Amino acid sequence: MDLHGGPYLNMRALCSPLGAARLCQLATGCAAIAMVTHSAGYSGSQGVFCMAAWCFCFAMSVLVFFLDATRLYSFLPISWDNLTVTCAAFATLIYVTASVVYPLFFVRSECPYAGCNVRDFRIAVTVCSILGTLAYGAEVALCRARPGQTVVGYMATISGLLKVVQGFVACIIFGALANGSEYSRYGATIYCVVVYAFCFALTALVVIMTVSGRTKPVCCMSFDRFVVVCTLLEVLLYLSVSVVWPVFCFDTKYGTPGRPSSCPQGKCPWDSKVVVAVFSFINFGLYVADLIYSQRIRFVSHMPTNSRV
Repeated sequence: MDLHGGPYLNMRALCSPLGAARLCQLATGCAAIAMVTHSAGYSGSQGVFCMAAWCFCFAMSVLVFFLDATRLYSFLPISWDNLTVTCAAFATLIYVTASVVYPLFFVRSECPYAGCNVRDFRIAVTVCSILGTLAYGAEVALCRARPGQTVVGYMATISGLLKVVQGFVACIIFGALANGSEYSRYGATIYCVVVYAFCFALTALVVIMTVSGRTKPVCCMSFDRFVVVCTLLEVLLYLSVSVVWPVFCFDTKYGTPGRPSSCPQGKCPWDSKVVVAVFSFINFGLYVADLIYSQRIRFVSHMPTNSRV
Protein backbone atom coordinates (compact mmCIF):
# COMPACT_ATOMS: atom_id res chain seq x y z
CA MET A 1 0.00 0.00 0.00
CA ASP A 2 1.21 3.51 -0.75
CA LEU A 3 1.06 6.56 1.51
CA HIS A 4 -2.47 7.37 0.33
CA GLY A 5 -3.77 3.91 1.22
CA GLY A 6 -4.05 2.65 -2.34
CA PRO A 7 -2.39 -0.36 -3.98
CA TYR A 8 1.23 -0.10 -5.05
CA LEU A 9 0.38 -1.12 -8.61
CA ASN A 10 -1.79 0.95 -10.91
CA MET A 11 -4.72 -1.38 -11.49
CA ARG A 12 -5.95 0.80 -14.35
CA ALA A 13 -2.79 -0.12 -16.24
CA LEU A 14 -3.55 -3.81 -15.73
CA CYS A 15 -7.35 -4.18 -15.79
CA SER A 16 -8.67 -1.76 -18.41
CA PRO A 17 -9.12 -1.60 -22.20
CA LEU A 18 -5.90 0.43 -22.38
CA GLY A 19 -4.05 -2.17 -20.33
CA ALA A 20 -5.41 -4.95 -22.52
CA ALA A 21 -4.20 -3.13 -25.65
CA ARG A 22 -0.70 -2.79 -24.18
CA LEU A 23 -0.62 -6.46 -23.17
CA CYS A 24 -1.55 -7.36 -26.75
CA GLN A 25 1.28 -5.14 -27.99
CA LEU A 26 3.73 -7.02 -25.78
CA ALA A 27 2.38 -10.43 -26.80
CA THR A 28 2.39 -9.79 -30.56
CA GLY A 29 5.78 -8.06 -30.46
CA CYS A 30 7.37 -10.87 -28.47
CA ALA A 31 5.84 -13.50 -30.75
CA ALA A 32 7.03 -11.75 -33.93
CA ILE A 33 10.60 -11.35 -32.64
CA ALA A 34 10.73 -14.93 -31.37
CA MET A 35 9.50 -16.44 -34.65
CA VAL A 36 11.85 -14.33 -36.78
CA THR A 37 14.77 -15.33 -34.59
CA HIS A 38 13.73 -19.00 -34.45
CA SER A 39 12.92 -19.90 -38.03
CA ALA A 40 11.36 -17.14 -40.17
CA GLY A 41 14.62 -15.24 -40.58
CA TYR A 42 15.41 -11.93 -42.21
CA SER A 43 18.10 -10.52 -44.50
CA GLY A 44 19.04 -7.35 -46.32
CA SER A 45 18.17 -3.80 -45.38
CA GLN A 46 14.43 -4.54 -45.52
CA GLY A 47 14.71 -7.41 -43.05
CA VAL A 48 16.96 -5.43 -40.73
CA PHE A 49 14.45 -2.57 -40.74
CA CYS A 50 11.54 -4.88 -39.85
CA MET A 51 13.46 -6.59 -37.06
CA ALA A 52 14.68 -3.25 -35.69
CA ALA A 53 11.11 -1.89 -35.81
CA TRP A 54 9.66 -4.80 -33.85
CA CYS A 55 12.47 -4.77 -31.28
CA PHE A 56 12.27 -1.01 -30.77
CA CYS A 57 8.50 -1.00 -30.35
CA PHE A 58 8.63 -4.00 -28.01
CA ALA A 59 11.25 -2.33 -25.81
CA MET A 60 9.25 0.89 -25.80
CA SER A 61 6.05 -0.96 -24.85
CA VAL A 62 7.78 -2.80 -22.01
CA LEU A 63 9.07 0.50 -20.61
CA VAL A 64 5.70 2.26 -20.92
CA PHE A 65 3.79 -0.65 -19.36
CA PHE A 66 6.26 -0.97 -16.48
CA LEU A 67 6.28 2.75 -15.67
CA ASP A 68 2.48 2.96 -15.88
CA ALA A 69 1.88 -0.16 -13.77
CA THR A 70 4.28 0.97 -11.03
CA ARG A 71 3.35 4.68 -11.24
CA LEU A 72 7.05 5.51 -11.53
CA TYR A 73 6.21 7.90 -14.36
CA SER A 74 5.14 10.40 -11.68
CA PHE A 75 8.83 10.97 -10.92
CA LEU A 76 9.62 11.95 -14.51
CA PRO A 77 9.49 15.62 -15.65
CA ILE A 78 7.19 14.84 -18.57
CA SER A 79 3.55 14.89 -19.57
CA TRP A 80 2.84 11.15 -19.36
CA ASP A 81 -0.40 11.17 -21.35
CA ASN A 82 1.22 13.11 -24.19
CA LEU A 83 4.25 10.81 -24.19
CA THR A 84 2.27 7.56 -24.29
CA VAL A 85 -0.08 8.60 -27.10
CA THR A 86 2.91 9.89 -29.10
CA CYS A 87 4.73 6.58 -28.66
CA ALA A 88 1.61 4.61 -29.61
CA ALA A 89 1.03 6.69 -32.75
CA PHE A 90 4.67 6.38 -33.80
CA ALA A 91 4.67 2.62 -33.14
CA THR A 92 1.47 2.25 -35.20
CA LEU A 93 3.15 3.84 -38.21
CA ILE A 94 6.29 1.72 -37.80
CA TYR A 95 4.24 -1.47 -37.48
CA VAL A 96 2.18 -0.59 -40.56
CA THR A 97 5.38 -0.17 -42.54
CA ALA A 98 6.87 -3.44 -41.24
CA SER A 99 3.59 -5.26 -41.91
CA VAL A 100 3.85 -4.24 -45.57
CA VAL A 101 7.61 -4.57 -46.08
CA TYR A 102 8.13 -8.01 -44.48
CA PRO A 103 5.55 -10.01 -46.50
CA LEU A 104 6.43 -8.07 -49.64
CA PHE A 105 10.08 -9.19 -49.52
CA PHE A 106 9.97 -12.44 -47.56
CA VAL A 107 6.60 -14.19 -48.04
CA ARG A 108 6.01 -16.20 -51.22
CA SER A 109 3.15 -18.50 -52.15
CA GLU A 110 5.59 -21.28 -53.05
CA CYS A 111 7.86 -22.85 -50.47
CA PRO A 112 11.43 -21.44 -50.35
CA TYR A 113 14.53 -23.60 -50.51
CA ALA A 114 14.46 -23.92 -46.71
CA GLY A 115 11.05 -25.62 -46.84
CA CYS A 116 7.40 -24.79 -46.17
CA ASN A 117 8.08 -24.52 -42.46
CA VAL A 118 9.96 -21.26 -43.03
CA ARG A 119 7.15 -19.91 -45.20
CA ASP A 120 4.55 -20.73 -42.55
CA PHE A 121 6.61 -18.98 -39.88
CA ARG A 122 6.91 -15.90 -42.08
CA ILE A 123 3.16 -15.83 -42.59
CA ALA A 124 2.69 -16.11 -38.82
CA VAL A 125 5.13 -13.22 -38.30
CA THR A 126 3.11 -11.11 -40.72
CA VAL A 127 -0.12 -11.93 -38.87
CA CYS A 128 1.49 -10.96 -35.53
CA SER A 129 2.72 -7.71 -37.04
CA ILE A 130 -0.77 -6.86 -38.29
CA LEU A 131 -2.27 -7.69 -34.90
CA GLY A 132 0.38 -5.50 -33.27
CA THR A 133 -0.62 -2.66 -35.60
CA LEU A 134 -4.23 -3.03 -34.45
CA ALA A 135 -3.14 -3.09 -30.79
CA TYR A 136 -1.16 0.13 -31.10
CA GLY A 137 -3.96 1.70 -33.12
CA ALA A 138 -6.42 0.71 -30.39
CA GLU A 139 -4.31 2.57 -27.80
CA VAL A 140 -4.33 5.68 -29.98
CA ALA A 141 -8.11 5.41 -30.36
CA LEU A 142 -8.61 4.96 -26.61
CA CYS A 143 -6.41 7.96 -25.76
CA ARG A 144 -7.58 10.29 -28.52
CA ALA A 145 -9.44 13.42 -27.42
CA ARG A 146 -13.14 13.32 -28.31
CA PRO A 147 -15.16 16.25 -29.71
CA GLY A 148 -16.51 18.44 -26.93
CA GLN A 149 -13.80 17.46 -24.45
CA THR A 150 -11.46 20.00 -22.89
CA VAL A 151 -8.08 19.44 -24.52
CA VAL A 152 -5.49 18.87 -21.79
CA GLY A 153 -3.17 16.68 -23.89
CA TYR A 154 -2.28 18.22 -27.23
CA MET A 155 -0.82 15.00 -28.65
CA ALA A 156 -4.18 13.28 -28.08
CA THR A 157 -5.89 15.61 -30.54
CA ILE A 158 -6.09 15.12 -34.30
CA SER A 159 -3.62 17.98 -34.68
CA GLY A 160 -1.15 16.34 -32.30
CA LEU A 161 -1.45 12.95 -34.00
CA LEU A 162 -0.92 14.61 -37.37
CA LYS A 163 2.38 15.97 -36.03
CA VAL A 164 3.57 12.38 -35.51
CA VAL A 165 2.50 11.38 -39.03
CA GLN A 166 4.20 14.46 -40.51
CA GLY A 167 7.45 13.56 -38.79
CA PHE A 168 7.20 9.96 -39.99
CA VAL A 169 6.58 11.05 -43.59
CA ALA A 170 9.54 13.43 -43.34
CA CYS A 171 11.72 10.46 -42.32
CA ILE A 172 10.62 8.64 -45.48
CA ILE A 173 11.56 11.71 -47.52
CA PHE A 174 15.00 11.83 -45.87
CA GLY A 175 15.51 8.15 -46.64
CA ALA A 176 14.69 8.74 -50.30
CA LEU A 177 16.96 11.79 -50.44
CA ALA A 178 19.84 9.73 -49.06
CA ASN A 179 19.24 6.96 -51.62
CA GLY A 180 20.95 8.64 -54.57
CA SER A 181 18.36 11.34 -55.25
CA GLU A 182 21.01 13.70 -56.69
CA TYR A 183 19.51 16.62 -54.76
CA SER A 184 22.81 18.54 -54.84
CA ARG A 185 22.70 19.14 -58.60
CA TYR A 186 20.69 22.37 -58.37
CA GLY A 187 20.35 25.15 -55.83
CA ALA A 188 16.57 24.79 -56.01
CA THR A 189 16.65 21.14 -54.92
CA ILE A 190 19.09 22.01 -52.12
CA TYR A 191 16.52 24.59 -51.02
CA CYS A 192 13.93 21.80 -50.90
CA VAL A 193 16.16 19.72 -48.65
CA VAL A 194 16.63 22.69 -46.32
CA VAL A 195 12.84 23.12 -46.17
CA TYR A 196 12.31 19.43 -45.36
CA ALA A 197 14.86 19.63 -42.56
CA PHE A 198 13.50 22.91 -41.16
CA CYS A 199 9.88 21.72 -41.14
CA PHE A 200 10.88 18.44 -39.53
CA ALA A 201 12.82 20.30 -36.82
CA LEU A 202 9.87 22.63 -36.21
CA THR A 203 7.46 19.71 -35.92
CA ALA A 204 9.84 17.86 -33.60
CA LEU A 205 10.15 20.99 -31.45
CA VAL A 206 6.38 21.18 -30.96
CA VAL A 207 6.21 17.48 -30.05
CA ILE A 208 9.15 17.76 -27.61
CA MET A 209 7.68 20.85 -25.96
CA THR A 210 4.35 19.08 -25.52
CA VAL A 211 5.78 15.81 -24.20
CA SER A 212 8.09 17.64 -21.79
CA GLY A 213 5.17 19.71 -20.48
CA ARG A 214 6.75 23.02 -21.51
CA THR A 215 3.67 24.60 -23.05
CA LYS A 216 3.97 28.07 -21.59
CA PRO A 217 3.59 31.13 -23.85
CA VAL A 218 6.32 31.40 -26.51
CA CYS A 219 7.42 34.80 -27.82
CA CYS A 220 4.39 36.47 -26.22
CA MET A 221 2.08 33.91 -27.87
CA SER A 222 0.02 31.21 -26.23
CA PHE A 223 1.15 27.68 -27.04
CA ASP A 224 -1.81 26.91 -29.30
CA ARG A 225 -1.24 30.15 -31.26
CA PHE A 226 2.46 29.30 -31.54
CA VAL A 227 1.54 25.89 -32.99
CA VAL A 228 -0.80 27.49 -35.54
CA VAL A 229 1.87 29.98 -36.61
CA CYS A 230 4.40 27.17 -37.05
CA THR A 231 1.91 25.09 -39.02
CA LEU A 232 1.04 27.98 -41.35
CA LEU A 233 4.75 28.53 -42.02
CA GLU A 234 5.19 24.82 -42.76
CA VAL A 235 2.21 24.86 -45.14
CA LEU A 236 3.71 27.74 -47.13
CA LEU A 237 7.15 26.11 -47.25
CA TYR A 238 5.78 22.73 -48.31
CA LEU A 239 3.67 24.44 -50.97
CA SER A 240 6.85 25.87 -52.45
CA VAL A 241 8.77 22.57 -52.46
CA SER A 242 5.75 20.72 -53.89
CA VAL A 243 6.19 22.95 -56.95
CA VAL A 244 9.98 23.36 -57.06
CA TRP A 245 11.01 19.72 -56.57
CA PRO A 246 8.95 18.21 -59.47
CA VAL A 247 10.00 21.03 -61.83
CA PHE A 248 13.74 20.56 -61.21
CA CYS A 249 13.52 16.77 -61.23
CA PHE A 250 11.09 15.91 -64.01
CA ASP A 251 11.02 18.86 -66.40
CA THR A 252 12.95 18.17 -69.61
CA LYS A 253 15.12 21.25 -69.04
CA TYR A 254 16.51 19.92 -65.75
CA GLY A 255 15.69 16.23 -65.52
CA THR A 256 13.80 13.39 -67.19
CA PRO A 257 9.98 13.06 -67.20
CA GLY A 258 10.14 9.28 -67.55
CA ARG A 259 12.13 6.57 -65.87
CA PRO A 260 15.37 5.85 -67.77
CA SER A 261 15.43 2.32 -69.19
CA SER A 262 19.03 1.84 -68.08
CA CYS A 263 18.26 2.74 -64.45
CA PRO A 264 18.98 -0.23 -62.12
CA GLN A 265 16.10 -1.57 -60.04
CA GLY A 266 16.32 -0.46 -56.42
CA LYS A 267 19.17 2.00 -57.02
CA CYS A 268 17.63 4.40 -59.51
CA PRO A 269 17.85 8.14 -58.68
CA TRP A 270 14.64 8.72 -60.63
CA ASP A 271 12.74 6.40 -58.29
CA SER A 272 14.03 8.30 -55.25
CA LYS A 273 12.95 11.58 -56.82
CA VAL A 274 9.44 10.21 -57.37
CA VAL A 275 9.24 9.06 -53.73
CA VAL A 276 10.29 12.52 -52.53
CA ALA A 277 7.74 14.21 -54.79
CA VAL A 278 4.86 11.94 -53.78
CA PHE A 279 5.52 12.22 -50.05
CA SER A 280 6.02 15.97 -50.36
CA PHE A 281 2.44 16.22 -51.63
CA ILE A 282 1.28 13.89 -48.84
CA ASN A 283 2.97 15.96 -46.15
CA PHE A 284 1.63 19.17 -47.68
CA GLY A 285 -1.88 17.73 -47.37
CA LEU A 286 -1.19 16.68 -43.77
CA TYR A 287 -0.01 20.16 -42.84
CA VAL A 288 -3.08 21.73 -44.47
CA ALA A 289 -5.37 19.36 -42.54
CA ASP A 290 -3.41 20.17 -39.37
CA LEU A 291 -3.84 23.90 -39.95
CA ILE A 292 -7.58 23.54 -40.51
CA TYR A 293 -8.13 21.37 -37.46
CA SER A 294 -5.94 23.48 -35.18
CA GLN A 295 -8.40 26.36 -35.58
CA ARG A 296 -11.01 24.30 -33.71
CA ILE A 297 -9.10 23.46 -30.53
CA ARG A 298 -8.08 25.39 -27.46
CA PHE A 299 -5.23 23.80 -25.58
CA VAL A 300 -5.18 23.86 -21.77
CA SER A 301 -1.51 24.34 -20.99
CA HIS A 302 -1.78 24.52 -17.21
CA MET A 303 -2.28 20.95 -16.20
CA PRO A 304 -0.67 18.47 -13.85
CA THR A 305 2.45 16.95 -15.36
CA ASN A 306 1.01 13.47 -14.90
CA SER A 307 -2.74 13.20 -15.01
CA ARG A 308 -3.10 9.47 -14.33
CA VAL A 309 -3.44 8.06 -10.85
